[in-house]
Amino acid sequence: MKELILVVEDDAANAILLEAILTSIGGFEVETTDDGDRILTAIDEGRPAAVLMDVSLTGTFVGGTKVDGPELTRRIRTRPRGARLPVILLSAHAMRGDPERFLFESGANDYLTKPILDHDEFIRRIRRQIESSRAAGDEAGTEAGGSVPRE
Repeated sequence: MKELILVVEDDAANAILLEAILTSIGGFEVETTDDGDRILTAIDEGRPAAVLMDVSLTGTFVGGTKVDGPELTRRIRTRPRGARLPVILLSAHAMRGDPERFLFESGANDYLTKPILDHDEFIRRIRRQIESSRAAGDEAGTEAGGSVPRE
């Protein structure tokens, strides 16, 4: 059974590269979209085990309102199945202080810069977040939100 990683990316080349790394090295199932309403529906359905979220989404909307990655992450956090769901922010334009600021503002679990150069470490960090989320769910006596294995 493969775990589903939801990739929120509006650049087609980046989406293809992330999907290739996640499927070939990580053995994950991948769904890629930048449709904000579809993303929140997937979260509510408990489908993804983790979300990779581009910081600077240019054409993503939720209910007609334009959102970027940190805002969409905040909206994910307000949903019951999104509270402990691992969300990893990705950015190609990192400046000093950005990781800390974006993590604080969004409530995301981790922050990585693109391009992803160390593919093995990338997969390890995703798996670590998924495992931490499951452990937190187990401690709370509930299944970690969204960590449903997929076939």
